[in-house]
Amino acid sequence: MSDEVEPGYVRVRLDLSYDGSEFSGWAKQAGGRRTVQGEIEDALRTVTRSRDVTYELTVAGRTDAGVHARGQVTHVDLPVEVWGEQRGKLLKRLAGRLPRDVRVWAVREAPSGFNARFSAVWRRYAYRVTDNPGGVDPLLRSHVLWHDWPLDVDVMNEAAERLLGEHDFAAYCKKREGATTIRTLQELSLERGSDGIITATVRADAFCHNMVRSLIGALLFVGDGHRGADWPGKVLAAGVRDSAVHVVRPHGLTLEEVGYPADELLAARNKEARNRRTLPGAGCC
Repeated sequence: MSDEVEPGYVRVRLDLSYDGSEFSGWAKQAGGRRTVQGEIEDALRTVTRSRDVTYELTVAGRTDAGVHARGQVTHVDLPVEVWGEQRGKLLKRLAGRLPRDVRVWAVREAPSGFNARFSAVWRRYAYRVTDNPGGVDPLLRSHVLWHDWPLDVDVMNEAAERLLGEHDFAAYCKKREGATTIRTLQELSLERGSDGIITATVRADAFCHNMVRSLIGALLFVGDGHRGADWPGKVLAAGVRDSAVHVVRPHGLTLEEVGYPADELLAARNKEARNRRTLPGAGCC
């Protein structure tokens, strides 16, 4: 699969954010379900006046239904004449066409070798949870999970340290045919803010389906005392799903940022990522 842009086209990078509450995930689906990809592609078709042509988006991380994004990245290949006409207007035109729960913040020509998905070197997610006995602030209810047991953040961090590094995360992933579950977990840490909300920061080269929400589910079981700090590591080593590992609800999860190498390293990173794995075709985390 080549990343050479077809003659007569320009690759354009879009940076965006969305509230995933009312979306059935990122990727277009049969049956007319509302998706982020569908909304943006529809908006592009309208503002570029391309009635019968859909300019398909390639995204850094396909998020599941209910998952939010603050720092999502996608690319689209547009005809040279369309980009020439729209480049100074596209951002504002998209703002006028897109629904209020998805925003594009930057539109620019991508450097040579850029692929939003395969050029990325890491994705950083945040999962937010509170153990406040009174529940979640109503203004944050779509972005913070309520856990109705007190949580020990220190012991959760102790357990998290044992999961770092390159492993086969089969025990924490929903298997996809033809897709490896080997990932490099670069960061997994939790911090309680002054407002009582615990934010888990999770960064990896990539994630397989349900990985983040399964990891958080395991750490919550440690934090509330149902399991010891060594339990998530034992589950990882066993390599099989444990019925005690719950996939927590999606609304606490946000894709915060996607990292890319320097422009001159984009093509090499792209090739390396393709050779190392086949990413799942369905939603992530």
